[in-house]
Amino acid sequence: MKNITVIGAGTMGNGIAHVFAQKGFNVHLVDTQAAALDKAMATIKKNIDRQIAKGIVSEEDKQRILQNITCFDTIELGVQKADLAIEAVTENSNIKKTIFAAIDLHAPAHCILASNTSSISIAELASATKRPQQVIGMHFMNPVPIMKLVEIINGAATANEVTEKIVSLTKAIDKIPCVVKDFPGFIANRILMPMINEAIYALSEGVSDAATIDQIMKLGMAHPMGPLQLADYIGLDVCKNILVIMQEGFNNIKYAPCPLLVNMVAAGKLGIKTGEGFYKY
Repeated sequence: MKNITVIGAGTMGNGIAHVFAQKGFNVHLVDTQAAALDKAMATIKKNIDRQIAKGIVSEEDKQRILQNITCFDTIELGVQKADLAIEAVTENSNIKKTIFAAIDLHAPAHCILASNTSSISIAELASATKRPQQVIGMHFMNPVPIMKLVEIINGAATANEVTEKIVSLTKAIDKIPCVVKDFPGFIANRILMPMINEAIYALSEGVSDAATIDQIMKLGMAHPMGPLQLADYIGLDVCKNILVIMQEGFNNIKYAPCPLLVNMVAAGKLGIKTGEGFYKY
């Protein structure tokens, strides 16, 4: 696999494109919004400059990495030569299924279809295609250029050879693949989101303030970032959506988002991206 298409030029999409381009892959970055593509390329350049300052890459590497990325505003053009297409759009199953159907229609027959979803069923996404055996999850962690983990999720119909190819590819970009089964939240968010939710409950009940809760988890559990700060970084709307998906998927109220989280999302306090969440930015 040499030609990688990434659909969605947001935070995760531009990070995925950056990592593959840095490792010498031909990357097609797709987004229907020209402004999103411009912002993505500016972000990639900024992140490469940080790598240069740290001695990870050189100025010559910067030009090579950027030359490996081509932007497209339609899926049809972006996936024509794809060996692997990675969907990295908002965590909404209907939007993702529409994109998967479009990839399936226009990508070559051998192309593997992957989703960067953090919680949505791979089998559900695969149902929008005529190649469910070639659909798999590749859940990258944010920030993609730094974080080593890629959670590989097998759908009900994912072929073993597809899993093997994606595991090998993940290693080729210096990431560590961890293969899991297709359950709501998989492993990363099935454990992380209830922890964040419980921290929000503790805050809402007045057990302590946000800074103290985060400090306790950083000092006592060696977490690099406290759960409330991490929630702001992820996006409170994203946290809420993942919890709802797990609540519905497991039919278990223990995953229900804390009322404080629901209210903050309704008020538009989504974390860093809106300037205010559990902290002000």
